Amino acid sequence: MAQVVVVGSCMTDLVSCTTRLPKPGETVIGHKFFIGFGGKGANQCVQAARLGAKTSMICKVGKDSFGNEYIENFKRNEISTEFVGQTEDAATGAASIIVNSEGENVIVIVPGANLLVDSEDLKRAADVICKAKVIVCQLEITPATSLEALKMAHASGVKTLFNPAPAQADLHPQFYTLSDILCCNETEAEILTGLPVGNPEDAGKVGSLLLERGCKLVIVTLGAEGCVMISKEDPIPKHVPAGKVKAMDTTVYELPDQVKRRSQLTGQM
Repeated sequence: MAQVVVVGSCMTDLVSCTTRLPKPGETVIGHKFFIGFGGKGANQCVQAARLGAKTSMICKVGKDSFGNEYIENFKRNEISTEFVGQTEDAATGAASIIVNSEGENVIVIVPGANLLVDSEDLKRAADVICKAKVIVCQLEITPATSLEALKMAHASGVKTLFNPAPAQADLHPQFYTLSDILCCNETEAEILTGLPVGNPEDAGKVGSLLLERGCKLVIVTLGAEGCVMISKEDPIPKHVPAGKVKAMDTTVYELPDQVKRRSQLTGQM
């Protein structure tokens, strides 16, 4: 039985590398292109598997070449694909990504099959969800589906980890009360609370507000500044600094025959 269950998204990343990001209406010449495996949910699941956890992914891809390749990628990473569905009603989710020489990026996502993950998929996976040690959810699938997954896990005493990304200002209040751990970056924290986050002190204030909404533990990631943690048991914000590295790109990309590991300096997951 899986220790970590992730209910979330799969995205095929179409990545173009260039010296600088184009301005509106401008065409720039790139120096590298590759196709990788992304999506917040799938990235989190792969990371957990590579850290040694037995994992299971609950998601949906299209009945297309990208979907087939994604399923094989899960298998290569020893992730259970029992609840990875394939549909003819939508294409596999895709993300068009442009990365500059400083590691900054712009991203457009087309969710595709991700938005078709529904209650029936969760019911089929109910046993693995309710017997997991940890469930991880995000917002790249239909939010109502993520919320239902958190409810199922919470009712069974499974620890819940919620990554509210992409963030929504009008998030359902139960997302907070059902989250044992809520992890967001500074931009997401500002969208959730309306409070600007520019430093660890700001992050502590935001964390306190999120605790008031019902979370048990909040982590606000701050890119090069590390992160701030705060919990109901220890309501004094703790700043955890990050080591200095040179950013190449702020996402994790996986290729079939080699892994492109990128530093996660912006707190993206």
